[in-house]
Amino acid sequence: HLRPSGGAAGDLGRELLAEERVDFRRELSAQVARSPSGQTEVYPVVESRQKDGICKEVIAPAPDLDPTLAAQAQQIAVRVATELDVTGMLAVELFETSDGRVLVNELAMRPHNTGHWSIDGAVTSQFENHLRAVLDLPLGPSTPLTPWTVMVNVLGGAVDDLDAALTDVLAAVPQAKVHLYGKSVKPGRKVGHVNVTGTDLDATLDAARRAVALLEGTPHE
Repeated sequence: HLRPSGGAAGDLGRELLAEERVDFRRELSAQVARSPSGQTEVYPVVESRQKDGICKEVIAPAPDLDPTLAAQAQQIAVRVATELDVTGMLAVELFETSDGRVLVNELAMRPHNTGHWSIDGAVTSQFENHLRAVLDLPLGPSTPLTPWTVMVNVLGGAVDDLDAALTDVLAAVPQAKVHLYGKSVKPGRKVGHVNVTGTDLDATLDAARRAVALLEGTPHE
């Protein structure tokens, strides 16, 4: 804590909390399901890529993540869920720092955007395990179904009728799993996401981006 000696804050006698600047190379997310009886099921650590402050892409598992760091991130998620007596899904968002550490950034005690990949990419999705946990049923395995799953969020853009755009999307990227939320389209609003699974990361990422570009009415990068 810092106690300012002058200025507006000092005049009011307030204390300031200064956070350390974190030099990080990317954002990660570790999800865990926990039941009231204490059973836990932790998901693979994923990489979350941001655009304009919004999660745009998630890659499961996080590419080139040191296995020791991955295990540490999962252990942190389980410990936080246990210490807070969480029931259901918990997402622990983390920074992977430039000096090889993982630091907790945020907590989300619910099914989370960074876990949507599991709908099509894991044996048991985060939504199913959330329900199992709440009902105190045995949790399902979080094992990935394929080497890679890419989730790309669909943000409101030039396409107003997303349902009508599905024909073009599925014709162009037949392996895409499109999940639309039934929301009205507004610029920058999350209105859905696309999951693509595969054995080659670059090809999987490209396919997911192509599908989303058609839904947003934007050029494919």
